[in-house]
Amino acid sequence: MNKIISLALLVIGIVLIIWGVSASDSFSSDMSRIFTGSPSNKAVWLLIPGIASTIVGLFGLIRGSK
Repeated sequence: MNKIISLALLVIGIVLIIWGVSASDSFSSDMSRIFTGSPSNKAVWLLIPGIASTIVGLFGLIRGSK
């Protein structure tokens, strides 16, 4: 059961990272970067949980295989 949850977290994390990178390449993110120097909030709020979910999923898969 833990492997299934870890695998789901890994997949969800990868999807969120891909979606966040796509959002950071968008026109609105470019405009935000021009005026504020940072990408849009949407891109950041997709990347942070995506990275966290990927790390937790990887850790769960590695730890569960012992």
